[in-house]
Amino acid sequence: MLRMFLVGVLAASFLSACSEPKQLSAQPKVSSQSNVLPIPSTDPKALLGAQLFFDPSLSKEGNQSCATCHDIAHGFIDSRGDVLQGAVSLGSDMHSMGTRNTPSAAYAAFSPMFHQMSDGEYRGGQFLDGRASSLAEQAEGPFLNPVEMALPNGADVVSRVKANERYQAMFDDLYGKDVLNDPKKGYSAITDAIASFEKTEMFMPFDSKYDRALRGEVKLTPQEELGKVLFFSQQFTNCNACHQLNTSPFHPQETFTNFEYKNIGVPANPALVAREGYKKDLGLLENPAVKDVNQAGKFKVPSLRNVAVTGPYMHSGVFQDLRTVVLFYDKYNNPKRTINPETGEVWGEPEVAENIDFENLESGPALKDERVDAIVAFLKTLTDRRYEHLLEH
Repeated sequence: MLRMFLVGVLAASFLSACSEPKQLSAQPKVSSQSNVLPIPSTDPKALLGAQLFFDPSLSKEGNQSCATCHDIAHGFIDSRGDVLQGAVSLGSDMHSMGTRNTPSAAYAAFSPMFHQMSDGEYRGGQFLDGRASSLAEQAEGPFLNPVEMALPNGADVVSRVKANERYQAMFDDLYGKDVLNDPKKGYSAITDAIASFEKTEMFMPFDSKYDRALRGEVKLTPQEELGKVLFFSQQFTNCNACHQLNTSPFHPQETFTNFEYKNIGVPANPALVAREGYKKDLGLLENPAVKDVNQAGKFKVPSLRNVAVTGPYMHSGVFQDLRTVVLFYDKYNNPKRTINPETGEVWGEPEVAENIDFENLESGPALKDERVDAIVAFLKTLTDRRYEHLLEH
């Protein structure tokens, strides 16, 4: 009941505003392609996208929406946990499963378009391998993925949307009359509307304890403050080499990712390895636009916002606990960190042993337990205010 109440409260401003098409028609046509984020929650395209985001009819069995795997009440991850301890997601047919952990959609709008940098490395895009360059392109994927919403093609998605008279009126108003009569243009309009919704403050409130402390509204505890110092220090941890976008840690819109791709030697998830048809996940090399074998095993650096409430962790969901993740990083510098506390066994071998970023991983001193705990405490301060009740106490 609490979860449903929270979902209702968070979504009400969008869904209620869309209840009457003629009210939407009276609003100005605001572009959703602004470089300034977040865009207003009153953006008409975002209001339309909100309805599509929560609509389960846009799946093969009419039982799964975007929000199913990006739960608004749990940091926009798949909170069902009904298969392999939440490591992967269950599809609309209720038996197909994905091969990667569902990333959070929160703060995803800040990722730049997928591109290759001057040093040959890659940056930006959506999905863990960047195969979608933009949010709108990312929204195209789940509808047609046979292990997700499983619709046969974009035309079928458009047909389902078109069957709703209210949708029809809103699309005519915002994207041009009869836009849904053209399957290609209609599908593009659908994904654009969803992308617009993902650019609103609901996905990026910047109201965590960390943000409130930056604004002088609260103070971090001594443990959290120590964790902050360790996190942003290149002398002690080098965490910010990958998990800091802006040059200053005091930036009001820090994403806690540089949107680059790294191989950190994550072991394969035994639960996935045991599945029939398992094959090694090559990460960025699975992106059709990437041919360089030196990119094998690299995955997009995730934002650490809401990280404390969005486990399991890593691309395969191999770790359940955030502290385990910090210990995993520390093993590269600490010869005493030989055991995975979740299994009681030695850390597994890297799924892809090539191209590991030892330069950044082996760049600091070993961490004592109290410093590990301090880093975990700091990471918890990156939790959006509405999810703080999910933190362990």
